[in-house]
Amino acid sequence: MGTGVRPARLTEEKPWTRPWWEPSQGNGTVLFYIVSIHVLALAGLVLFPLPDWRILAVALTIASIGGVGTSVCYHRCLAHRSVRLNRIVEGILIFFTIFNGSGEPMTWVANHRHHHAKSDTEEDVSSPRHGGFWWAHIRWVYQWSGSEVRRWCPDLDRRWYRVWRRLQIPIVMTSVFFGIIFGWEGFFWIGAIRLVYALHFQMFVNSLLHMTPGLPEGVDSSRNIWWLGPLQFGAWGENWHKNHHSDANAARFGRSWWQIDFGWYVICGLKALGLASDVRPAKEHLKRQVR
Repeated sequence: MGTGVRPARLTEEKPWTRPWWEPSQGNGTVLFYIVSIHVLALAGLVLFPLPDWRILAVALTIASIGGVGTSVCYHRCLAHRSVRLNRIVEGILIFFTIFNGSGEPMTWVANHRHHHAKSDTEEDVSSPRHGGFWWAHIRWVYQWSGSEVRRWCPDLDRRWYRVWRRLQIPIVMTSVFFGIIFGWEGFFWIGAIRLVYALHFQMFVNSLLHMTPGLPEGVDSSRNIWWLGPLQFGAWGENWHKNHHSDANAARFGRSWWQIDFGWYVICGLKALGLASDVRPAKEHLKRQVR
């Protein structure tokens, strides 16, 4: 989510100095969404602390497909162009990524490319150097006015991607209420609880995986955390963040057999089926570097 409007420089705007409840102009709906799903999730956990296994299976399946969408489609395909996906596959993954609460692709990619271009500097939009853990984890999403789409991803400023921006709110609303077909238990677990879980385990990439204390500005703060991967479901592999930052355009994040990278396995499967192409390999001198 986000506005995609032209922002001021981050250090001029200093949004982390505002109270946490004060969104940037145009991002009030984003804050409302975040607060709403947390309130609903809390209510759901109180009312239905132990869901039926079938409802839990549906929630985990949707979260996993959304995680694949974020990792393979948004991150590797659209943001870094490390793989090309069949258009139908791309459309399906975009739908489930929005359905999982990650927002439409243009804003996501603009913010991500901005982050890589300015990583660990004063203009890094999601750096914990600014407002600490909570700024990097969630506050920047609704308190920063947004990275400019035309500057950071002009290649996505086309009709195919703009239509997803118009469809974003209907898709998210459907996601919130979809579980009601399974009753109130499904409403809470397949809706808000899933969305809150997906939100935080995506945001740990910005916060937890960049919190390396004691480093001077401009020094790479990214790190790998092995135990985060299994909790990311379909996005398992995003936890090898140090690997990714050292070779951002490589399609594979894991560098050894034990570094599970589910997104890479999906890419290999799609390539075998003729549904993915132009897969970028890791740089030769980095392939055996495991951290």
